Amino acid sequence: MSNLERAPEAITISPALVRAVDVLEARKAAIGDGTEVRRLLPQQVLRTVGAWCFLDHYGPDNVSRGTGMQVPPHPHIGLQTASWLFEGNVLHRDSLGSRQVIRPGELNLMTAGRGIAHSEESARGRPAILHGLQLWIALPEADRFTEPSFAHHAVLPVVHETAATITVVVGEHRGEQSPAQVHTPLAGLEVAVRGGDGFTLQVRPDFEYGVVAVDGPATVAGARIGPGLLAHLPAGLSAVELRPAPGSRDPARFFVIGGEPFGERLLMWWNFVARTAEEITRAREDWAAGRFPPVRNASAPPLPAPALPAGRLRPR
Repeated sequence: MSNLERAPEAITISPALVRAVDVLEARKAAIGDGTEVRRLLPQQVLRTVGAWCFLDHYGPDNVSRGTGMQVPPHPHIGLQTASWLFEGNVLHRDSLGSRQVIRPGELNLMTAGRGIAHSEESARGRPAILHGLQLWIALPEADRFTEPSFAHHAVLPVVHETAATITVVVGEHRGEQSPAQVHTPLAGLEVAVRGGDGFTLQVRPDFEYGVVAVDGPATVAGARIGPGLLAHLPAGLSAVELRPAPGSRDPARFFVIGGEPFGERLLMWWNFVARTAEEITRAREDWAAGRFPPVRNASAPPLPAPALPAGRLRPR
């Protein structure tokens, strides 16, 4: 998915550790044909959770009329994209020739490496409701110029516990390992908590975590959150309590991301994750000049690159 802001700011991400549990509010952004998203990462006070460096939560939106989600071909470097749906479907195309419809419970994982382009759109015959997450994972220095690749994982391990069902999207939980290939120690879990119950999720003390409430109000480690809020928990914990909203008998879904605090300084601008302003400038010039491979059979023309900020790319 593309960052479609008309004047994206450059964001410098320095290694840091937030030392208290915090609840952070998303800012609203638009993608494609006006689909509104809640942008939970990056933020001024929290740039990454492990190597997770971008998190959009969108929907549930009615896409039964009109074009639905339409994100034209756009470029990426230096990252992996992870697409996860709770409802609906999305058609992915990329410059490797991949064409893949993603559905709930499946993972699309695209590795940009040295450079890739892709598009995303609501597929024909789609369900009426679209609801999901778009995430980016920063590639570490040793892997950020790797060859681009795409993987679709239709079957992922599921752990059934007394009060919750956990889909292991990325990483490992309770001995179950996701097939998704990532380049730093990470976790990505969908946790469905039974109605009226609380659930204690066992976590790694060397990971920091971010938690999204998927459907409505809920509590994480005693803090109230809901769609549009991210609960951030620092490294050092061994368990996190996830609960539906107080007094609710309805089930609650959460998406949990985690990883070792990322020890590399990043510079992010538009759809690029790099280390220097020169790398970003070169990637933008390559896209504008048509030097990225094309997304064949795309339903829309490529997305124009926004103008670089006046003067040197600077952190906000």
